[in-house]
Amino acid sequence: MGGFGAALVLLGVGVLLLGAVYGLAWALAVRPSGAAVDQFLSGHEPVEHAFCRFHVRWYALAMVYLAFEMEMLFMYPWTLVVSAVGTKAVVEMFVFLGVLLVGVVYAWREGALRWD
Repeated sequence: MGGFGAALVLLGVGVLLLGAVYGLAWALAVRPSGAAVDQFLSGHEPVEHAFCRFHVRWYALAMVYLAFEMEMLFMYPWTLVVSAVGTKAVVEMFVFLGVLLVGVVYAWREGALRWD
C-alpha cells in the first residue's frame, strides 16, 4: 500500500467516525416543541427587523479592524521569507505599515475611533 493508499484509508476512517458522531448526536438530541423552539431572545418576539440599519460609525470602525486584519495576513508569510529576501522585504513591509499608519491617522482624525 503506497503513501496515497494509507492516506485514503485514514481519510475514510475519519469520515466514518465523523459520520458516526454526527449520527449519534442526532439520535440522542432532545427535540423541543412549542415556545422552546423559538430560540431568538429566549422565546420573546424580536423588537426590530433582522435587516435593521447600523449607525455609520460602525462601518468606519469595521474598516479599521479589517485594515489590521490584513496587516496580520501579510505579516505572517513575510516572517518566513524575510531572511531569504533580505533588506528589500524589510523596506516593503515598512512601506506597507506606513500606508496602514496613514489610514489609522486619517480614521483617528475623522473620529472613527471615538466611542461617544
